[in-house]
Amino acid sequence: MFDILYQDQYLVAMNKPSGWLVHRSWLDRHEKVVVMQTLRDQIGQHVFPVHRLDRPTSGVLLFALSSEVANLVANQFATRQPQKIYHAVVRGLVNQPGKIDYPLLEEFDKIADKFANKDKPAQDAVTDYLPISTIEIPVAVGKHPTARYSFIELHPHTGRKHQLRRHMKHIFHPILGDSKHGDLHQNRAFAGYFNIKRLMLHASRLTFIHPITQQDIVIEAKLDNQWLTLLSQFSRLS
Repeated sequence: MFDILYQDQYLVAMNKPSGWLVHRSWLDRHEKVVVMQTLRDQIGQHVFPVHRLDRPTSGVLLFALSSEVANLVANQFATRQPQKIYHAVVRGLVNQPGKIDYPLLEEFDKIADKFANKDKPAQDAVTDYLPISTIEIPVAVGKHPTARYSFIELHPHTGRKHQLRRHMKHIFHPILGDSKHGDLHQNRAFAGYFNIKRLMLHASRLTFIHPITQQDIVIEAKLDNQWLTLLSQFSRLS
């Protein structure tokens, strides 16, 4: 059973576990158990996606309960009205808050975007980050005798594909468990030491205007026990 975070007659939000596809996709044609069908069966209603979370990302995932409401909410996301907060564990020590203002070329899927225009210019992409805590473990990675990781908060101001993963790679602090944009050696060290084999990226909070009532809605998704056990070993920044 999914953890339902919010539900009314127009919308439903859940805490998506890492590893779940939102809907059936050519990315994994053999995957039959996906979020949309499972959530539909759980609440007894059809659901309509209004935004996306990558398969390995956990956290707040919002659906509409009709296509009309889905269009209204999707328009908010298209115009960057909702505010999102993520949390992540990244390679290295992040000691100061900062802003990443780095345009991103659109990432294309080999099959789904076969006929898409590949000559699009880079699109603006902005992310703020805030360090929370750090850890150093006695595991040698490359030329370094130990491995250091930081727990950070991320505030994306744009919604480009894999924006947070690509931005953190750009500043040399890739997110742990990221097989595409991350550090393979650090991923292996982290997974081996903590016995955690997942992307360490969680959508913690979503704030938006309800498309019908016009009220401000704030939805939060708690970190699961695996996250909490890991973070209990981190030291808070002074």
